[in-house]
Amino acid sequence: MKFSPSMMSYFFQRESTKRNIRQLLKFVLVLMFLVIVFSVAFHFLMALEGKNHSWITGFYWTLTVMSTLGFGDITFNTDLGRAFSIVVLLSGMVFLLTLLPFTFIKFFYAPWIEAESRKRTPQELPPETRGHVIITNHDTVTMALIEKLTAHKVDYVVIVEDFKRALELYDTGVRVAVGNVDDPETYRRLRADRAALVVATNRDEINTNITFTVRELSEKVPIITTADSPYSLDILQMAGSTKVLQIYDMLGRSLAAWTVGGDCKANVIGRFDDLIIAEFPVVGTPLVGKTLVESKLREKFGVNVVGIWERGRFEVPRADSRIERTSVLLLAGTEKSLAAYEEVYAFYHICNLTVDPVLIVGSGRVGDTIARRFKERESPYLVIEKNPKRLEDEKHYVVGDAADIQTLQRAWIEKAPAALITTHDDATNIYLTKYLRSLRPDMQILSRANLDRNVSTLHRAGADFVMSYASLGANAIFNFLKNEDTWMLAEGLNIFHLKAPETLAGKNLADSRIREITDCSVVAIKEENLLFINPDPQRPIKPNAVLVLIGNNEGERKFLKVFAS
Repeated sequence: MKFSPSMMSYFFQRESTKRNIRQLLKFVLVLMFLVIVFSVAFHFLMALEGKNHSWITGFYWTLTVMSTLGFGDITFNTDLGRAFSIVVLLSGMVFLLTLLPFTFIKFFYAPWIEAESRKRTPQELPPETRGHVIITNHDTVTMALIEKLTAHKVDYVVIVEDFKRALELYDTGVRVAVGNVDDPETYRRLRADRAALVVATNRDEINTNITFTVRELSEKVPIITTADSPYSLDILQMAGSTKVLQIYDMLGRSLAAWTVGGDCKANVIGRFDDLIIAEFPVVGTPLVGKTLVESKLREKFGVNVVGIWERGRFEVPRADSRIERTSVLLLAGTEKSLAAYEEVYAFYHICNLTVDPVLIVGSGRVGDTIARRFKERESPYLVIEKNPKRLEDEKHYVVGDAADIQTLQRAWIEKAPAALITTHDDATNIYLTKYLRSLRPDMQILSRANLDRNVSTLHRAGADFVMSYASLGANAIFNFLKNEDTWMLAEGLNIFHLKAPETLAGKNLADSRIREITDCSVVAIKEENLLFINPDPQRPIKPNAVLVLIGNNEGERKFLKVFAS
């Protein structure tokens, strides 16, 4: 048990502590009174037996008998003295061996432990706190968000209503504060008026309550909320939410865009001034089978391949990197250069559109969003759904279990160009991915992951693309915090920009070894008001330059640790 000065101050300032200390002192005074009375009686009884002892000896004998040590070096010879010894012994058993430990634990030790626990889970932040992020729920999305905030050294606090739950989260390294998410006093104590962002990922009804509550304290603090139901969008905005995220809708639209026969154009996933980052699946194009040197994309269109996404693995491109059927190219260029690229290669996507329906496994919120996207662009699709009550348009639905071969046969599994697995259970998604891959090795399989830890497992099971609900939401929230409009290509791939660290000032890109050390690519350098897209490797990095980089989660963490620490 650590007795730090701040802990002692916090402990003794509490009114309950002062009350407990008074009770403990009363007991100690009673105990001291008994010891004094027994010591005085000891002298008189010893005098009756003709023995004389000092007052120190009297206290010594009393304490040895009351504590049941009973050394036996001082004893009574008369029955009266022995009877007195029995009284002292029994009193010691009651007061010293029973009541003293109980009183100490009840009025000091237990309150101390409680105070120490509450110190770890405070209800208030220091008055000087500002620029922090207040999170109202600890779920898969905010767990991923906390990792990004920690990596970028952004202060945050998670509001937890249950004290025991708060302690559990604290022990795992999460910064928590105990309070009610619908209480204005909670946000006042957490300095919400000086926060950089309030994040609400609870149920739609609770998010509405949180938004109204925070707006009572501040009309300026940004509030970002999630919405499960599309009908909650307007309500949350009217309540005062700065931005409402429909993560299920974002997830569905992203998966639909990556499917064979998708939007027939490069999908823009990030912008930085005139620089545009876009992804482009190459399936069905003449690029398949060529190396990057052979593709001559930079010479023909002015676009640069800054990354290749290959079945869950982000690769830093090299001149001899081969473009496979399942590859997704990450392109960097201007709007004009990307338009020139699309004019040529979108044609091949159109020509390769198939009349065979794409399979969508599950008609939940993600599956329904994908189905609507396909319906809007008049692409054929079939939804496999167990529950017949969830059917919206029977001609596009097959009732049954996707793990049943007969159901899959009714859904034309042998001809389907792609399958999207969208259930909310990762174990089911892994199972179905492996099963469909065994049936159709040539099929494009895209899957949803609810937990980040299952992403790699889904890729090993055979998924071509995996999108994590948690990472997608966390990246959207973090980008909003940083005032960036960036989408995630696939699980774990990020675009970020920051001021050039001092350790890189004066070096050129080749000497910095950023790509070799972190697997991140510098796609642009901004110096004053000039943006250099796809910069020359020999270009020196000026002290006030802004680097625009792209890499996966691990690469971003490495860069921040090695260069920006």
